[in-house]
Amino acid sequence: MALYQKLIQTNAGEMLAIANNEYLLMLHFTNKPSLEDELHIVRKQLNSEINDESNHVLDKLEEELALYFEGNLSTFTTPIYFNFGTPFQQKVWRALCDIPFGETISYKQLAENIGKPTAFRAVANANGKNFITILVPCHRVIAADGSIGGYSSGIERKEILLDIEKNKSNIG
Repeated sequence: MALYQKLIQTNAGEMLAIANNEYLLMLHFTNKPSLEDELHIVRKQLNSEINDESNHVLDKLEEELALYFEGNLSTFTTPIYFNFGTPFQQKVWRALCDIPFGETISYKQLAENIGKPTAFRAVANANGKNFITILVPCHRVIAADGSIGGYSSGIERKEILLDIEKNKSNIG
């Protein structure tokens, strides 16, 4: 399977995207502490090297991210695929996709949404292991007390993403 990568410049920093010919497989800010570990997982599980070139999936993603950061896109259409993670993690990631643009929920609410109301710590852990940031909106999950909580690429980035969505929650 051919894999492609693209560095994408955004208002919140540089991002690395990995895709095959059909789906986006990974998207992270390049300074994420676990980025190298996740790249290793991608190469190992797919038994493939990553070509240092783009493709149509990554080009579409770059266009959509530009619109998102300008405040002109609330729904991504770049196809994503959950190729990594345990079944539990994938369930959490799918539930993240159900959080509406411009809204936030707590880790406890997310645990309840997947039918595991006492598993909020496991849900928080799965949230942090999300391979596709922004499109799988882990930034929309906050602490139960309303504080911003954590974010693997830095709290300041989470604040940027939440501000974009809060200020543009009426776009389509």
